[in-house]
Amino acid sequence: MPTSPSESSRTNDLALALKDSGSVGLGAFPMGVAFGVLVVHSGLRWWWASVFSGFIYAGSLEFLLLGLVLATAPLASIAVTAFLVNFRHIFYSLSFPLHRVHGPLAKAYSTFALSDEAYAVTASAAAQRFARRRILWLQVFIHLYWAGGATTGALLGSVIPASVTGLDFAVTALFTVLAIDALRARRDIRTAVLAAGCALIARCVFPGQLLLVAFVLFTGALLTRYALVRKKPEHA
Repeated sequence: MPTSPSESSRTNDLALALKDSGSVGLGAFPMGVAFGVLVVHSGLRWWWASVFSGFIYAGSLEFLLLGLVLATAPLASIAVTAFLVNFRHIFYSLSFPLHRVHGPLAKAYSTFALSDEAYAVTASAAAQRFARRRILWLQVFIHLYWAGGATTGALLGSVIPASVTGLDFAVTALFTVLAIDALRARRDIRTAVLAAGCALIARCVFPGQLLLVAFVLFTGALLTRYALVRKKPEHA
């Protein structure tokens, strides 16, 4: 029986999303494994790793949240920490192709699943034309990589020694590679230097809030640069 055009389109979107998320999964899965191992070694039952990664799904915040929960930190401290760590998602939403996703449930899930990895993959201009299903499947796959890794790490936690190090560097290495690929594709040296400068300033001046300060500085620098570029033709 021949495949209908709609079925072919759905299959194609699924295949493209799987391809898009493949390289990201190489970093997200081991990072999830590291988190799952940490959950078990912290004294919690293995299924807490699945709960955290499935329903909180906040990457670095989950590592912090685990420590806060174990330390019985006040809810106010947890709320402030969550806000500061996830504040970067405000900037992500400015260019993430959420406008391509239709329907309240689909938009709700796409907003919930807007992770660093999903944003990195959809940061290109071409991603602004991705089909709705491709975007959603991409986010689903990345969510599964993380949650699957966390569950795997929790189940294997008893046989993985606590002294094993390096798993938590997987996502850092992944984003380094993605940044290099983006630089090769766009050849925008000025933006890369600007980003590195903002990160160094934040690291030296506000090491405790590096990510938040770096994002604020970088956003301000980009807005200033955009304003200066717009003014140039007027004086030409």
